[in-house]
Amino acid sequence: MLSSKRKLNKKSEQRASAPHVGAEVSSSSEIAQGLSIEEMVEKAKKLRRHIITMTARVGSGHCGGSLSSVELVTALFFHELRHDPHNPRWPDRDRFVLSKGHAAPLLYAALAETGYLPVAELITLRQLGSRMQGHTDMITTPGVEMSAGALGQGLSFGIGIALAGRLDGRDYRVYVLLGDGECNEGQVWEAAMAAAHYKLDNIVAIIDRNRQQIDGWTCDVMDTEPFPEKWRSFGWHTIECDGHDLAQIITALSEAKAIEGKPTVIIAHTVKGKGVSFMENNLHFHGTAPTAEEAERALKELE
Repeated sequence: MLSSKRKLNKKSEQRASAPHVGAEVSSSSEIAQGLSIEEMVEKAKKLRRHIITMTARVGSGHCGGSLSSVELVTALFFHELRHDPHNPRWPDRDRFVLSKGHAAPLLYAALAETGYLPVAELITLRQLGSRMQGHTDMITTPGVEMSAGALGQGLSFGIGIALAGRLDGRDYRVYVLLGDGECNEGQVWEAAMAAAHYKLDNIVAIIDRNRQQIDGWTCDVMDTEPFPEKWRSFGWHTIECDGHDLAQIITALSEAKAIEGKPTVIIAHTVKGKGVSFMENNLHFHGTAPTAEEAERALKELE
């Protein structure tokens, strides 16, 4: 249930009536938003197949954390975000910031499926001269909002975008996807304080809570529990959901839009490597690509 209704002023009325994409769009762009749950489930399977195919072909890349975030990115790109693949720098677009930049294969797959990139280009992942590097590059890749590398910076970056929107009088929203291991970074909590201090209700942090990071289980590497209570104590409206249940994710995103005067964090409980049985909760696939044989097995599971 929504906790409150966002009051409609002239600007929010314009946003409510505006399409998710620009005025001139192709048929593929038109169907890139407002998909049904059933259609998004199929789209999520397609994104997973892209992730497996891309990383297996090049023999490099991060599968586990890409697969765990699939439903989160699917809900954003195919339901929630107001964006235009034909005009990636449209000033009124909603912004998606991939703070956990090693999940780049997932973002590239979503960008290709929404029309920012040719699907055929996905097989150039991590190749010299490709627009799809191992970590995202906002200069060369359309639809990428932040160049990623060192973890922990995305929320601060998103806050800057959110403050700029306020200063410019624009009503776009900012969504930042972080990993839970990434939340070991002190900069994340400095950013959390700043967002609450400035009462940024146009930013949503989404935590991929798969409970694993490169060195092991998060509780063993650096225990952040009680995790939801930490965010609440930092002044954030806090929502928890099943990060693989599209209906729950959409409900959480709707609730976030209704919150005024404070930022929102969605803690999405996920499984690393989700969708491929032998990759689920398997730390080996944090940063290891599947072999040709493993990719064949994975793709059969995803048919």
